[in-house]
Amino acid sequence: MDQTLAVWLTIVVAVLAANAPYLTHRLGLVGPRRAPKPAGWLLLELFLMALLTLGLGFALESWQGQRAPQGWEFYAAALCLFLTLGFPGFVWRYLRRRSAVLEEVADGA
Repeated sequence: MDQTLAVWLTIVVAVLAANAPYLTHRLGLVGPRRAPKPAGWLLLELFLMALLTLGLGFALESWQGQRAPQGWEFYAAALCLFLTLGFPGFVWRYLRRRSAVLEEVADGA
């Protein structure tokens, strides 16, 4: 696997992982169904998905050669990027659906 493919694989996995907690009401993506999912669980799932994505990136980097040491700035930027990648799922879960419910309420009144 070349470096370009590893980078794109990591980006695609990060986009999917950042949006996955918003796509289901299940706790931990496979646990019991809770609607609505508590905000604490959602943040925990996002954090765990970010760790798994970082782990994949580190594994691919070490597989291709020596892994470069990172400072706290890298982790802060990676977490902000991960949260930004999850914005489409946030919009779909909380903004798009809420506006559809409000339209139904307005039509029924």
